[in-house]
Amino acid sequence: MSDSGKSFSNVETSGYVGFANLPNQVHRKSVKKGFEFTLMVVGESGLGKSTLVNSLFLSDLYPERVIPNAVEKQNMTVKLDASTVEIEERGVKLRLTVVDTPGFGDAIDNSDSFSAILEYIDEQYERFLRDESGLNRRNIVDNRIHCCFYFISPFGHGLKPLDIEFMKKLHCKVNIVPVIAKADVLTKKEIQRLKCRILQEIEDNGIKIYPLPDCDSDEDEDYKEQVRQLKEAVPFAVCGSTTLLEVKGRKVRGRLYPWGVVEVENPDHCDFIKLRTMLITHMQDLQEVTQEVHYENYRSERLAKSVRKNTNSVIKEENGSVPGEVLSEKDRILREKEEEIRRMQEKLAQMQAKFQAQK
Repeated sequence: MSDSGKSFSNVETSGYVGFANLPNQVHRKSVKKGFEFTLMVVGESGLGKSTLVNSLFLSDLYPERVIPNAVEKQNMTVKLDASTVEIEERGVKLRLTVVDTPGFGDAIDNSDSFSAILEYIDEQYERFLRDESGLNRRNIVDNRIHCCFYFISPFGHGLKPLDIEFMKKLHCKVNIVPVIAKADVLTKKEIQRLKCRILQEIEDNGIKIYPLPDCDSDEDEDYKEQVRQLKEAVPFAVCGSTTLLEVKGRKVRGRLYPWGVVEVENPDHCDFIKLRTMLITHMQDLQEVTQEVHYENYRSERLAKSVRKNTNSVIKEENGSVPGEVLSEKDRILREKEEEIRRMQEKLAQMQAKFQAQK
């Protein structure tokens, strides 16, 4: 048989095929498309949420923010304020949306503080589900909340009842990252003591915070050490500042006090760098957990409700003598949906077990 008649199974491959370049293709495509990320910041007024976000991303997301006075705060309801900014760094574009929650925890009665936030999160899931089920699925804008920074006051002795109740309502819907605000008002010993107390209260109340993923055995040692330090830093004790100060001949962002300067980007002064590193290096994982755990959970619940609603309507129609062919078609659709829900619930249980094992 001539060479041209050889089958593919008999052709010996050379030592290099070329699919090792696939990551480069994915990288180029991703960079060209850009990235989307939505961060929610929740906490009482005066904890420096806006300043920290501006410090993290070196931009002014709230140029027209009006600070309410004490009387206005008492009558405020929780409003959600979404600000989007396009950030470009070395050719990589990030479409960052920050959702602020002014008014949270400011009222005398905060029993209804969570409803607006929970509704907003569910609305984004519902919008994504609707777009995903529509005809044009090419240009879906993902506004789902990928991460929530929950700010804890440094002036208490741990979590307040409001903090516990809110996180318990939210932890099944979004990735929660606890943050101790204005950590520069505490000594190192006080910070460590407060961290231990907060972690203990989180565990005692069955609250699930975002678990940083474990490293694979073949990972770089420097990366393993970085992840270990990030895990030890939770909850992150931070302070923010957009003011440039001169310290020993160099420009730093920090806060000036009579006794000295607190440098925002100095790891010995606060966990600002660790928080930013966690957010940037695990941005993809935060999106994957949102998609595979929180969104799938919402989607399965929505389908389950839809099936129950349709089942009830079928029963009503049966009592009303609906033709047999219509009932059989509806029965078939219901069975398909029930089977899909069962598969999704099995997948969700596996995912949750996997992430629980990583903690």
